[in-house]
Amino acid sequence: MRTTSRYRAAARMIAAIGVVSLVAACSGSGGAPGGGATGGAATGGYPDQNITFVVPFSAGGPTDTVTRMIAEPMAAKLGGKIVVQNVEGAGGTVGAGEVARAEPDGYTVLMHHIGMSTAPALYQNLGYKPLESFEMVGLVTEVPMTIVARKDFEPATLQDLVTYVKANANKVTLANAGIGAASHLCGLLFQTAAGVKLQEVPYEGTGPALTDLVGGQVDFMCDQTTNTSGQISAGEVKAYAVTTPERVKSLPDLPTTTEAGLPKLQVSVWHGLYVPKGTPQEVVQKLTEALKVALADQKVIDQMAKLGTAPVPAEDATPQAHRAKLEEQLGTWAKVIADAGVKAS
Repeated sequence: MRTTSRYRAAARMIAAIGVVSLVAACSGSGGAPGGGATGGAATGGYPDQNITFVVPFSAGGPTDTVTRMIAEPMAAKLGGKIVVQNVEGAGGTVGAGEVARAEPDGYTVLMHHIGMSTAPALYQNLGYKPLESFEMVGLVTEVPMTIVARKDFEPATLQDLVTYVKANANKVTLANAGIGAASHLCGLLFQTAAGVKLQEVPYEGTGPALTDLVGGQVDFMCDQTTNTSGQISAGEVKAYAVTTPERVKSLPDLPTTTEAGLPKLQVSVWHGLYVPKGTPQEVVQKLTEALKVALADQKVIDQMAKLGTAPVPAEDATPQAHRAKLEEQLGTWAKVIADAGVKAS
């Protein structure tokens, strides 16, 4: 696989984020990640060992990047170390399932995105229930999506893109990071808003999809600003719009989908932290307090701003706001996915 500036930039950011309290770990195998304390739930001494943050997607991707941003200040607040572990597969359901089965002691934490609310509609044998298998810690951020294409793609504007794909639906390729990924969901919404059905090209992760887009092997895709801002700024891809009501400060010249003529395409990718059901409430509270500290950290704010996003307000970094968001999104996406007739194999 070719190395692009995206990966070099991601590597620099990850290195900059994790130098003190953050220990990076690669995927493990066998059993639930984290290896929580034996003999039951955590007590008032929490934490007295490393905490594992499970990212159910590949290293260097948008969710992984956001996780590493908040891990260091959270670790500092908690007075321990946080290990980031990537357990990827099946649209994030493999990692989520392992956390759902982990010891409910606060030493295994899941960072997941909008895919938590779409998985029940996509997978028949999920193995966990989002509202019943986890305790919510709090929301983290809502990341805008961008519609981007290979830089030599013919359409010049979003309206041109809609016209072009309708006329060439049998040959245009729409890339995504796999069924259930944020890019896949945004692609579904694009097709619905544009009134067209396109040939989708799923990849095993956002990185390979974006690599092939930059290389010209696929035509266009919809992906998070945390993954595309660098390529847009560098002119490596053609950008059409951002999928939020307001423009992104780091990409001020990029219009919103409403401004560009496709107002029905509105989506952002929200992220939240979860722990297994039954985790003691005092532990959940400690994690929530650490999350709020991390989201108020100026370094985190600045890092997110460079990638076109921002921390959620403090009142949303709570279990209550998180649960309300998940409940609302489960209903929304169940209808979208049913209407699209999409199921994971």
